[in-house]
Amino acid sequence: MTRSRQLGTLAAACAAQFMLVLDMTIVNVALPSIQAALGVTAGNLQWVINAYVLVIAALILVAGTLGDRFGRRRLLLAGLVIFTAASSACALSSDDPQLIAFRAVQGLGAALLAPLALAILADAFPPERRSSAIGIWAAVGGIGFGAGPIVGGALIAAFDWSAIFWVNVPMGLAGIALTLAFVRESRDPAARPLDLPGAALSAAGLFCLTFGLIQTERHAWDSAPTLTYLGAAAVLLTAFVAREAAAREPMLPLAYFRRPRFAVANLAFACLYGGLAITLFYVSLFFQNVRDWSALRTGVSWIALNVPFLAASLLAGRLQRRYGRGRVVVAGTALAGVGTAGFGLLTAGSGFAVALPFYVLDGLGFGLAAPAISVMAVAAVGSERAGLASGVLNTSRQVGAVVGLAAFGSLGATIARSRWEDHAATLPAGVRGRAAELAPVVAGGQGDAAVGRLAPDQGDAVAAAFASGMRAAVVAAGALILLSAVLAALPPRGAAVARDAQAVGGGSAVS
Repeated sequence: MTRSRQLGTLAAACAAQFMLVLDMTIVNVALPSIQAALGVTAGNLQWVINAYVLVIAALILVAGTLGDRFGRRRLLLAGLVIFTAASSACALSSDDPQLIAFRAVQGLGAALLAPLALAILADAFPPERRSSAIGIWAAVGGIGFGAGPIVGGALIAAFDWSAIFWVNVPMGLAGIALTLAFVRESRDPAARPLDLPGAALSAAGLFCLTFGLIQTERHAWDSAPTLTYLGAAAVLLTAFVAREAAAREPMLPLAYFRRPRFAVANLAFACLYGGLAITLFYVSLFFQNVRDWSALRTGVSWIALNVPFLAASLLAGRLQRRYGRGRVVVAGTALAGVGTAGFGLLTAGSGFAVALPFYVLDGLGFGLAAPAISVMAVAAVGSERAGLASGVLNTSRQVGAVVGLAAFGSLGATIARSRWEDHAATLPAGVRGRAAELAPVVAGGQGDAAVGRLAPDQGDAVAAAFASGMRAAVVAAGALILLSAVLAALPPRGAAVARDAQAVGGGSAVS
């Protein structure tokens, strides 16, 4: 492949990545505006995010397999078309059920884009230049991550929440043009056939798990609805693992997870993006609903995370070559864990100065870890399995985001609701019952709605209850990321690595 075509391929992959990451952060900063404009409940507000990432998590492995089998360029184009069309439909939604449904369709397009862009890069660039190309790809994602809140805030200030979806249309058209002009078709000659039963089991299991966790906003953890959904999730996901272990051509090759570095890469990605999802969700609501910031001001504040993210992403390839991928992963996840947990120091009266150090730590950590983990996962199985490897890795990321947002969001809502109910019990009898009924509204960060139905002097208590839930959620997420850093620091046994590499076949068992 000529250098100009390699650069064009990199531009196409970066366009897809930029659009995906921009969409993630631009939607988060718009959540309060969507909540106010469409009257969305706290539970359905999570589904504006979860409908998107749940579809990605359920279908991303299928997309990687389809790309390896039928052509990565072809599937990338299909993903760009679906994502662009669904973005237009989201912008035209008139209520939250419509928006959630079209977000799910948008997730279908994203499921095709997420694994294939990385696989196309692995095919286009030789091993000696692949780390740098992936570093640039990750850095462009960092730019999208940083631009999302700022662009979203500016668009909401100038227009309304629908503009955050319209902005995807010109980017999607540009990505289609670049792909048609530069990307060559590539396949895996030994691609696995589709595992439809496995896909159905994993999708149903993830849905039940996410739905059960989110429903704890309305039902107790030990209630029949919660236990039914979580029990069904356990059965379905266990059946999925059993299916994959027995299948001759599994959708998820469990043997890859016997490679220590591949397993660590997926675990770290899941923990990182679970923490990122809940941080974006809560910090956006905190500054806009508790501190009364505008969407634009909230978006601009994320520059403190995005600039370190971009700088670290650009340096990640060089640092990997000098110190090794494993060390960079450990350093990145440790910094991200401390940064995520640090947001737990925010109180209802905290300003930006309290959050600033943790924005920076989070940005540095993610910027170091994300490209290093991506390279580690692909290298562990070889470039000929890049579609499947990147599909598994991106599945881990999306599952981490879905389950992290649902689980940590449920924890935060439970703590906030409990704190508010304790406060409501101290109020005069005439308002006690009405205050207790507002617990879900308070837990969802809708402080103005709660105060409007009570009295202005309850504003501080409402903010304090929401902040207590936020602190519990981000501290738990940060602790899980730090655990993944500890596991990444454990040295793999060389003999086991070599044996597992031979058992799986092909690729280099790198650390």
